Amino acid sequence: MITSCLAAERDRGRIAADADIDALAPTLIGAGHLLFADREATPPDAGAVRKVVTTVIAEAVRDARPELVPDLAFDLVSLRVGEDFWVVQWKLSGTSAAGGAVDIDLADFVLVENGAVKEKHSYVDGVAMQAAMAPNGAAS
Repeated sequence: MITSCLAAERDRGRIAADADIDALAPTLIGAGHLLFADREATPPDAGAVRKVVTTVIAEAVRDARPELVPDLAFDLVSLRVGEDFWVVQWKLSGTSAAGGAVDIDLADFVLVENGAVKEKHSYVDGVAMQAAMAPNGAAS
């Protein structure tokens, strides 16, 4: 889903035509989740999330174009931790460069074995993601 959103942004000229979106998408997902992986510390603030996202996509975003989501917020909704799993719900919100509202639900389900991550499954509200990135908030 992130790959298709990045492709749509590339098609609109907001990401460089030669950007490797197949590498950018998992890098964005992984970097964002790693920010929140330390359950002992407080969750990172919006500034820390913005810094990671802008760093990951810096080379791909055209200098003359506005940020994809200038007021990006990545908020922890809930965290449930068990002996061998954790489930995290997130909310991605802000305003897209096109002016549409960004309100996207995200979730991670992580299985842990011997103190290490065994499996990780991430879920994104794809319809909301497409609608948020479409011009004027209209899904394309």
